[in-house]
Amino acid sequence: MSQKNVEILIGRLVTDETLRGTFLSNPEATLHSLGEAGLDLNQVEIEALLEMPTDAWPAMAACIHPRLQKIALERGCP
Repeated sequence: MSQKNVEILIGRLVTDETLRGTFLSNPEATLHSLGEAGLDLNQVEIEALLEMPTDAWPAMAACIHPRLQKIALERGCP
């Protein structure tokens, strides 16, 4: 079951701009929050994700078609 969660997380990191930004600014806290939200990762998987080069995530995201991306939209004044 955990491998499926790794795949889900990697998919989200390369397609969700907000999550990716949060992860890049504080990966440990992001993984902890995701774990509390039900994304079960074991310690080996967490360590492997934390050892990934930080520039890998934006590079992978750049290879994903924009229609498959979840972009962060800045909200203007109401």
